[in-house]
Amino acid sequence: MFGLIGHLTSLEHAQAVAQELGYPEYADQGLDFWCSAPPQIVDHITVTSITGQKIEGKYVESCFLPEMLAHRRIKAATRKILNAMAHAQKNGINITALGGFSSIIFENFNLEQFSQVRNIKLEFERFTTGNTHTAYIICRQVEQASQQLGIELSKATVAVCGATGDIGSAVTRWLDKKTDVQELLLIARNQERLQALQAELGRGKIMDLYEALPQADIVVWVASMPKGVEIDPTTLKQPCLLIDGGYPKNLGMKIQYPGVHVLNGGIVEHSLDIDWKIMKIVNMEVPTRQLFACFAESMLLEFEKLYTNFSWGRNQITVDKMEQIGQVSVKHGFRPLLV
Repeated sequence: MFGLIGHLTSLEHAQAVAQELGYPEYADQGLDFWCSAPPQIVDHITVTSITGQKIEGKYVESCFLPEMLAHRRIKAATRKILNAMAHAQKNGINITALGGFSSIIFENFNLEQFSQVRNIKLEFERFTTGNTHTAYIICRQVEQASQQLGIELSKATVAVCGATGDIGSAVTRWLDKKTDVQELLLIARNQERLQALQAELGRGKIMDLYEALPQADIVVWVASMPKGVEIDPTTLKQPCLLIDGGYPKNLGMKIQYPGVHVLNGGIVEHSLDIDWKIMKIVNMEVPTRQLFACFAESMLLEFEKLYTNFSWGRNQITVDKMEQIGQVSVKHGFRPLLV
């Protein structure tokens, strides 16, 4: 059995969803309540591969909210993730994906040191961040969507916002090794890590966001931000492809401007309907077919009976591993969202 640990995008979103899921006692509660709310299994899932294989899974709502980080409720945030992991393990789930901020919190606050959660000793090999599959899907979105828009990668400048993160660094490695992209612009907060990435790649210009935007034909947004940024679309090239791989989304608004194309990054479409309700709750356009690539990674590992933390630790993703998960993704009927 596979598992998914997720969270909602804001307090307001959480209150609305609680009502919908049949938890009215959660629906009018503030942040303090959510800081102490326990994890819940709120969905049972059946997925069928195009090979005919069928698997079962469970969705664990962690009750983490991005406002916890914004309001410095760090202990509450870390407790949420550890409790959700313990809940998944206690329920006999073989491989569980840490979706959205779950993996970011795990890595940034070094939660591996807290392996004992009450009476449960966490077995970390039962968990995966899903970041390898996410990075692979974003790269395929860059390659395929740019082609649709008539942007030639061999003449294109690609800016990666969040370049030193787990997904961002993997995306830059793939674009460097597997495509003929002309120029890479590297954007992140930590200058030391940026310089290390630049040295590893042997290329790429380190820039700040607002300096890079007017130069980029394609912008990949994979920064870990509790709240999105707003940008002036008049400063962007035309055509320009913006791939927003954040959850919550890195772009703080819907951009509707001639020649500017925004794509939901890190989202896959499955060839067959999935029996679940959770993707409707996070407002996927086709909730029976579309899902986060990180969630799909745990499904792929379950299909392949690969019970291992395939994606784990910061900046460990290799192009080889991206190719490996990519082949399995295609085999079982997943493809990158391109609309």
